[in-house]
Amino acid sequence: MEDRDLVIPDGALAREYDMTTARTIAAALLLLAAASLGAQSATAAGRELTIEEQYLQKSIAMQIMRAQAFASDEDTKTAVLDDIAGKLSKGSLGGDRDDIENILEYLAMEGSSRVVREGLRQVNNFPMMRKQAAELLGKIRTEQAKNALIAVLLNDEEYMVKAQAAYSLGELGMNEKNEVAEALAFAVSREDLTRSDNNWAYAMLLAFEKLNRNAPGGLKYPEAFRAVIKISQGSFLATVRQKALLVLEDMKK
Repeated sequence: MEDRDLVIPDGALAREYDMTTARTIAAALLLLAAASLGAQSATAAGRELTIEEQYLQKSIAMQIMRAQAFASDEDTKTAVLDDIAGKLSKGSLGGDRDDIENILEYLAMEGSSRVVREGLRQVNNFPMMRKQAAELLGKIRTEQAKNALIAVLLNDEEYMVKAQAAYSLGELGMNEKNEVAEALAFAVSREDLTRSDNNWAYAMLLAFEKLNRNAPGGLKYPEAFRAVIKISQGSFLATVRQKALLVLEDMKK
């Protein structure tokens, strides 16, 4: 058994974990309420919050988010992603960027790189959640986010998750040493395109297209050209094959 596979013989440990998570969230909420009361008192007294009071508020909120991310049920995890999406839309990550990036990386790999089982049954396979986490990682725009998305692209088995990872990598456009182009090309090379997914193929093409347009003088990576040609010859819808030909034409310019 690999280290990444945590095998739980029955539901007892999972239930205990849920109880521990719930207690952690409850305790953090109590501390957050106390911190809020302190902040309200400071405001009422006409003074600014101390550095300690500001840090306490931020720290407790992040503790709650981490506890929710580590919960065993999908709804609680998804609530964290919705919260992060709201912060990203407002541009309000601030000093929490690193913590939020770590949470997104964890959730993007939950159920693929990290597997939890009860007996023989996997209990943490949440592909929709991983897809959302991969989408949000594409908005972080850091080297760590790029590397996490490459890992998702190459390790996840769900086409919709891999497609989102590819699209997000294209959106990031961080391909200085062709590491993203290499990962995309490798993903195509090992795929059986007679039984593959149309949305995945289209997302791969969009990623190659964005990398090509963002690179000064275009993408100079032969394996990328071969990958696009392979998609153009695959058993895909005409829309996908036509898009592949357009991307190839774009690469020639």
